[in-house]
Amino acid sequence: MATYNHEEQESIDGLKNFWDKFGNAISIVLTVFLVTIGATQAWKFYQQKQAQQAADLYALLLQVQTSKDATRINDAAQLLTEGYPSSGYAPRAALVAAHADVAAGNGKRAIQNLQWIIDHAKEPALHDIARLRMSAVLLDEGKNDEALRILSGQPGESFAGLYLDRKGDILVASGKLAEARLSYQAAIDKLTKSNNYFNIVQMKLDALGESE
Repeated sequence: MATYNHEEQESIDGLKNFWDKFGNAISIVLTVFLVTIGATQAWKFYQQKQAQQAADLYALLLQVQTSKDATRINDAAQLLTEGYPSSGYAPRAALVAAHADVAAGNGKRAIQNLQWIIDHAKEPALHDIARLRMSAVLLDEGKNDEALRILSGQPGESFAGLYLDRKGDILVASGKLAEARLSYQAAIDKLTKSNNYFNIVQMKLDALGESE
């Protein structure tokens, strides 16, 4: 049996008294701390796994896209939009599906996919792209008022010129040529000459001739 001198015994007794008084609280704090660390690590692992699974499904979608089969492409995209809606891959998958729908002449489903992006995407640029593409589908269907309405929001600066250009197209289709000229001119003012669309919009404006 171990023996201690007087000072050592006092230290031991002090520690025992301290532990008797605070031991339970310390145990609880340590337990909570360890559980929190474990939960954080588990959550990080879960997020990493989810991100990897979403990336794998998006890679699969791009493979299916080469088939040009809109139904198969939509089925593959749905795995992301329903299974991983909060991932950055989901709205991009919906864009791929919408593109396939337009090529297949299925404007209704294209609009549904684009609306999903507007409702769920976290990145403002994806909202701007979806609205721009939806306006093109609506314009092709002759739904000019709806096309203008979908462009009524304020896009990001990098999309401002493209929105004004599309508005010009819709106004031309509606026979509102004076308004179309103003929209095309505003688009030109927003676009830089190095932008590929600059010359295209200028040609559209020139084709309208001078205002009466």
